[in-house]
Amino acid sequence: MPLSTKFRNIEAPSCECSAKCWKAFLKRELLLILTVLAVVFGLVLGIAMREANLSKLDIAYFAFPGTLFVRMLKMVIVPIIICSLVTAVSTIPKTAASKLGGRAVLYYITTTLLSVIMGIILVVSINPGGRLVHNRTGSIRKAEPVDTLLDLVRNLFPTNIVSATFTQVNTNVKEFTTRVPITTKMNVSVMVQPTMANTTAAYMTAVSEQDVVIDYRLVTASKSGLNALGLICFCLIFGVIIGQMGKDGEVVVKFFSGANEAVLKMVRMVIWYGPIGIMFLIASKIMAMENPNQELARFGLYMVTVIVGLIIHGFIVLPIIYAVIVRKNPFSYLGGALQALLTALATASSSATLPVTITCAEKKNNIDRRVARFVLPIGATINMDGTALYEAVAAIYIAQANGIVLNFGQIIAVSLTATAASIGAAGVPQAGLVTLIIVLAAVGLPADDIELILAIDWLLDRFRTSINVWGDSVGAAVVNHLLKDDFKQMDEDELSSSD
Repeated sequence: MPLSTKFRNIEAPSCECSAKCWKAFLKRELLLILTVLAVVFGLVLGIAMREANLSKLDIAYFAFPGTLFVRMLKMVIVPIIICSLVTAVSTIPKTAASKLGGRAVLYYITTTLLSVIMGIILVVSINPGGRLVHNRTGSIRKAEPVDTLLDLVRNLFPTNIVSATFTQVNTNVKEFTTRVPITTKMNVSVMVQPTMANTTAAYMTAVSEQDVVIDYRLVTASKSGLNALGLICFCLIFGVIIGQMGKDGEVVVKFFSGANEAVLKMVRMVIWYGPIGIMFLIASKIMAMENPNQELARFGLYMVTVIVGLIIHGFIVLPIIYAVIVRKNPFSYLGGALQALLTALATASSSATLPVTITCAEKKNNIDRRVARFVLPIGATINMDGTALYEAVAAIYIAQANGIVLNFGQIIAVSLTATAASIGAAGVPQAGLVTLIIVLAAVGLPADDIELILAIDWLLDRFRTSINVWGDSVGAAVVNHLLKDDFKQMDEDELSSSD
């Protein structure tokens, strides 16, 4: 048959088929399309509403739909952490759980170190702080990195598991003075002629001759905020125990499994409200900026350094890791996680985005639910690639602004401390500013100079949170691929045992 005749016999796709494809696409991706439109409309609405010159109070009222969305997400954080972790750990055999945890932690440490190294290379090469003339004023605030790092361990074991849902340990170093008398003997002449005036003078001399001893003590207090580390530690131990109890633990496992499914259904309801909340969140943030042009111009090179580092790590390093290990197209996987990344961009909270991240991993990217519900809650707490990169860049930027040249040993200290500090960074907006103090103290930089980056930190916080969430999602895919044979064997064993 001639080639031309062969092609003529091929029927062109009908309009009905195209319409069905578009309908199926819109049905499948409607939420993502609405979220992208919400981001665009939020930017346009925020720029347009700046002309209204609303007061801070009016902007707060305007942002109420967005605030409501964040509150809805935070409402399900504790239930989803508890139910997902207990369910995942209790239904996985002990050997598989140890493999799951070991590979996840190895991935977290590797990617965090890579992000820190990338940030240091960029900030040293671009030298954004060297172009900033900064006259430092004020005193250097005392910070104790060792106590902050020890707080991580303290928070792993909360004294009250209920209070861990809304408070965490915060240790401060308090200074106190003690007066120790040097001499308490009165003058001999006073004893010989004991007049009232001489006795009073001798007493005053004895009191004044004292040594002032300055000492420090640790004062442990509670600060508001979810102690995710404590909850994760408790849930992991509790899940392992009930998983090993056999028939006695089956009732408890079924309870948490059912509760987990109910919580995820609640999450899906909240997610559909997301586009409205995201639009108002972005618009209100733009309206609240006092002088965006001046702020962006002043910190332009620093912003470029951070954003370029995040782009390289998020869209080159992580996709390469995904492609090498999983051996699939990383950008197809990115499309499935896009809903979570946009939510992170709007909320600036990896913890608040966690329900969306789990839903995207399971529904869009077909990650095994046992992996998603184990890896992602832990990753939202301790895997902060974007935060670690930002802290390394910010610390060296502040050193450059003060004309301080860090040696190789200090740069190593910055990288290691930034990696450790990012683990302790809470998954809430601008939590990286708190842990940045640890990094600054590690190399003797003034913590008061955080003001150099404070003006535009709210914007960078959104970008680095999106990279945090993207890193968690890639980690779930990597661990899922490495353990797919183990889970396949587990499913076959369960099927054969039920038969």
